[in-house]
Order: sequence, then structure tokens, then C-alpha cells
Amino acid sequence: MTPDNITQWNAELREKSPLEITRWAVAQANGRAVVSTNFRPYEAAILHAAAQAQPRIPVLWVDHGYNRPATYRHAEELRAMLNLDIRAYLPRLTAAHRDAVYGPIPALDDEEGLKHFSAVMKLEPFQRGMKELAPRVWLTALRKVQNPNRAGLDIVSLDANFGALKVSPFFYWSDADMDGYLAEHGLPNEWDYFDPAKADEKRECGLHAAWGGQAMAEAARP
Repeated sequence: MTPDNITQWNAELREKSPLEITRWAVAQANGRAVVSTNFRPYEAAILHAAAQAQPRIPVLWVDHGYNRPATYRHAEELRAMLNLDIRAYLPRLTAAHRDAVYGPIPALDDEEGLKHFSAVMKLEPFQRGMKELAPRVWLTALRKVQNPNRAGLDIVSLDANFGALKVSPFFYWSDADMDGYLAEHGLPNEWDYFDPAKADEKRECGLHAAWGGQAMAEAARP
């Protein structure tokens, strides 16, 4: 796999539908594809596409313990609706344990605190999941409009943090496009989502950022 391959694939897939892209991705995986989710708004779309392309595809979910009740109900609704094979990975510390040791969730202006929170509560369990599932292809719900860091990505990329081919079938879709997809397929949405690792929608939690690799290495140390 070379940069030229990825450039060619992105050109070929640019006008394809998300389901066509997802089916292409699954075909590249030789039985080793996963889809990740946090059950945030619009995640039902990627889970629906993945389940159509490969029923019972492993769904990697890091449950950091800070989700609101609506998110857990949403996860269970989608599990039943799409017959999802959810593989939940939990941090080595419970939310209560982390709060007792490190204090409240870091504030928006505490970048180092947020990175440490991400590393311990999200990146370490995610890395554990990726090692156990060992995917060749990783399907994600990344979209260009989500934040400035993602504008430089594309549908297909080679992920440096996890060594998998990362494919984002809805990458160029707007919120309006996503609303249409959910309506067309009768899928629910979830607006009460909260990710303490992000603090705001324009910040990366580390899964798709270069600094995440170092943070994961530090979090994995005994």
C-alpha cells in the first residue's frame, strides 16, 4: 500500500455512495474489518452502512463511563435495530475512580489535563481493542465538516496510530445529507451526547490526531 494507491482510491471513491464505499472497504479487509463508534449524533448512519456491507461486523466502542443515559439507550436501540456485534472496551479506571484520583473532568482551557483524560479513559482502551480485533480496515464516521483538523483528511487514509486502512464513507457529507440518510432508513439520532475527552466539538480527542500515538504509549505504561 503506497501513497499513490491511497490517492487513486480517493479519486475513484469520491463520487461513490457511502454504502458503495463501505462495501469497497469491507472487500479490502479480507474478513478483518471493524467499525468504531461512540454513539454520538449521526453515528447511526455509519453503523447502518457497515451492517449492510458486513452483517455482524465487530463494532468497537470505548465506553469511558461518562456517557449520559440517553446515549446508553441509543446504543441499545441501535444494537437491536441493526443486530450489532458491539465490542465494548472500558478504561482500566472507572469514572468514579478517576474522579477520586484526578479530580473533575478537565476544563476547556486545560489542554494537558484533557490530553491525560483522553489517554487514560479513551485512547488506552481503544488501543487495546484495536490490538485484540487486529483490523486491516477501520471504518469511521469522520466527516470533513466536523472540525478543522479533519479538513486535511480524505475518505481513505493510512492511520499512523493504529496501522490500519482508515475509511470514512460519509467524509464529504453535510449535516443535511446525514439527516436525509437517517430519515430514508428510519434511523434514530441522539442529541444528548457528551464527550469529556473533547471539551468542545472543534477539539480532537487523540484517536485521529498525531499526538494520540504518544499519549497512548504513555497511558499503556504500568
